[in-house]
Amino acid sequence: MIYTVETDISPQIIREEMEEAAKKAGFGLLNTYEFKKILHDKGFPIEKDITVYELCNPPGAQQALEQIAAISVYLPCRISVYEENGSTMLSTIGFEEILSAVEVDEQFKAYMSILFVNLKSVMHHWD
Repeated sequence: MIYTVETDISPQIIREEMEEAAKKAGFGLLNTYEFKKILHDKGFPIEKDITVYELCNPPGAQQALEQIAAISVYLPCRISVYEENGSTMLSTIGFEEILSAVEVDEQFKAYMSILFVNLKSVMHHWD
């Protein structure tokens, strides 16, 4: 249920370009969480530098929340960026699996699938 993209682009470059890449795909950048710093500040240090970006597509969020209020646990959309084995990884929740597990009409599923394609395009910006 996790969709991951691997790239050779550094997390720093992704950090600098995320807002613009998201905007091109119809998303706004709401917030950024730097887990290494957050956990260090709370006395629980980790070695891995992991940053999570919260992205929102307001029309998509409205549609999703009107159809399935419980889907709010998956919103806003998140992209996690971290290094693993010398590569930069970008990961997000696999919304296609989520949509196949709920009962909604096909038009809504098609709309949400397009939004997921757009979210994946943000992740593939650095291929």
